[in-house]
Amino acid sequence: MTKLNRRDFLLGSTAFIGLAILTVPALALDAAELNKPPAIGEMSMGPANAKVTLIEYASASCPHCATFYNDTFAALKSEYIDTGKIRFVFREFPHNDAALAAFMLARSLPKDSYFPMIDIFFKTQATWLTNWPEGLSNIAKQAGITKENFDKILKDQALAKGIIDVRDQASGFGVTGIPTFFLNGEKLDGEVTIETLRAKIDPLLT
Repeated sequence: MTKLNRRDFLLGSTAFIGLAILTVPALALDAAELNKPPAIGEMSMGPANAKVTLIEYASASCPHCATFYNDTFAALKSEYIDTGKIRFVFREFPHNDAALAAFMLARSLPKDSYFPMIDIFFKTQATWLTNWPEGLSNIAKQAGITKENFDKILKDQALAKGIIDVRDQASGFGVTGIPTFFLNGEKLDGEVTIETLRAKIDPLLT
């Protein structure tokens, strides 16, 4: 798990807003607030009326988040999401400039292209993250986005704020590291395995 400390992000030369991540004490979880969609909109897979909802807070540039995605998510998707057994909600928790820029790129696309872009971020993280401005620009180009439009996306303060708000709301749920999961409101920290998820999900489906 990537633990979070106080730091500021400026997103290259745009200098649109100062951000901070704070360590917070354990809080009583408000399930209604946790399940409330953020103002920018929810990104989810699976039926909205599923008995089980798994929420993940993750960062596009977090290696532990990539490990979960590359080692566990495919099985989770095929066994539980694609079969309609659970609803999976992905919430952005950018912990540096690279992750914020990546999520801004993903959010700028049509909604049905969001998860395919997240797939690219995690599967190629080691490549694009070495020089993230150029790496994300190349990914954008492959998605049909010109350099001019890519630069405009990274300067979109409203888009950035919407993503930052998703992250900031998570601190109220006790999120202090990524990835963090909530399974029907139960908090799960770190790189959970498919075996752990099966053991927790299956009893909730009966």
